[in-house]
Amino acid sequence: MTYTTEIIIEKPLEEVIKKMNSTENMKHWQEGLVSAEHISGSPGEFGAKMKLNYDFGKRKMELVETITKQDFPSEFHATYSTKGMRNIQQNYFESTDRGHTRWICKNEFQPTNFMMNAMLFLMPRAFKKQTKTYMGNFKNFAEKGTSVAHA
Repeated sequence: MTYTTEIIIEKPLEEVIKKMNSTENMKHWQEGLVSAEHISGSPGEFGAKMKLNYDFGKRKMELVETITKQDFPSEFHATYSTKGMRNIQQNYFESTDRGHTRWICKNEFQPTNFMMNAMLFLMPRAFKKQTKTYMGNFKNFAEKGTSVAHA
């Protein structure tokens, strides 16, 4: 399944990228993120791997992020792998005429087992909704400093 989501962040591109390119900031916009642990490569650079642990109450999830392209301020691409699913994500950032930032996020979800294939088929909106939620959370964090991190 492939889809593209877009959002306008009412902050300059440089400010958005500074907040986006920070592992420390991830907890402020990625709800459920418990930890982010560097595994290999130079952090934030092409080929770097990071383990991300999430806790959604009854459901826990571990993802491995592999950076496939890092060309800030315009692009950041990564692959996220977890049991049963791979998400190939391409993020593009550009300045608008009003000095704001347009964030375009292209996602391709590839199930790697039958269960996740069925879930993708039966609940495609859940994946899109999660992407929109994280993008909205980031917008609120970048514009207003609003954090989803639990105290």
